[in-house]
Amino acid sequence: MSASESAGTDADAGGWDAVRELPPSAKLVAKTLEYNDTLTQSQLAEETLLPPRTVRYGLNRLEEVDVVESRFSFSDARKRIYTLTIDESR
Repeated sequence: MSASESAGTDADAGGWDAVRELPPSAKLVAKTLEYNDTLTQSQLAEETLLPPRTVRYGLNRLEEVDVVESRFSFSDARKRIYTLTIDESR
């Protein structure tokens, strides 16, 4: 199995199984989003006490495995709101 095939398999696993393989910062961001339905990047940085750059990295990794959704904020279109999309039954 090539590296690209195994990477595809990990991404297809989805849910908390996919998050389990990510760095600690991504896991912390995912858990924070689990307890707070939707947050902006700055709110995530405040809640997790992580630097904004680390939060951005965690969000990018979570988006790569399709467990986080982002959309523009209606109150401030310059900001994005992030939501965890993992099924709670897992």
